[in-house]
Amino acid sequence: MERLQKVIAASGYCSRRKAEELIQKGHVSVNGEVVREMGIKVNAKDQILVDGQLIGKERKEYYLLYKPRGVVTTVHDDKHRKTVVDLIDTKTRIYPVGRLDYDTTGLLLLTNDGILANGLMHPKNQVDKYYVAKVKGIPDGKSLKQLTYGVSVDGVRVRATRVKMKKVDKKNNTCMIFLTIHDGRNHQVKKMIEAIGSEVLKLKREQVSFLTLDGLTSGEYRSLTLKEVHKLYHELGITLKD
Repeated sequence: MERLQKVIAASGYCSRRKAEELIQKGHVSVNGEVVREMGIKVNAKDQILVDGQLIGKERKEYYLLYKPRGVVTTVHDDKHRKTVVDLIDTKTRIYPVGRLDYDTTGLLLLTNDGILANGLMHPKNQVDKYYVAKVKGIPDGKSLKQLTYGVSVDGVRVRATRVKMKKVDKKNNTCMIFLTIHDGRNHQVKKMIEAIGSEVLKLKREQVSFLTLDGLTSGEYRSLTLKEVHKLYHELGITLKD
């Protein structure tokens, strides 16, 4: 048994908040009776209609996208810019797991599986996210260590679990910094680099957990395999439901 609004949201019809609004306004019926109560629970045998449309269990879809620059990480954009959802050929209502900035490239997951998405985004699960940043300025060893000790970003102390500097270009005063984080705060990597006195010129997310961009070029995507989905659930300690 699950709450009615959760079942409607899981079907892909709308968000859970919108489902609650539809219930309160009398747009939802269960087994022929209009329901306006929030606490009602339903099972797989119950017939659920929203404005006369039968709600069924939606097939879960999972995509790994190599996000290009100049694409916003959202489902809809009021400025009419291209979104990451526009790059995926599906009629299913999917949404991005976390976000990458407009000018940041790299690995982004999209799905309609709310359980997996929430698990991947929740800080307590400490999912590794691997970034490579082209940086203006060449931080010293003490500054790099500070990233692992922790720096303040918007009043919150955040840290990288791993940091390594490569490809130092003294002539142009730039370098490449590889770092791993667990959090996913707004502009986090850029602000962490700024906190040690440098500036991110380019940023790319190369990996999330065990998933990489191997075989993809910018703008391309692929579906996750069932084995990969099971492995993500296993790493998060979540029981995979049929």
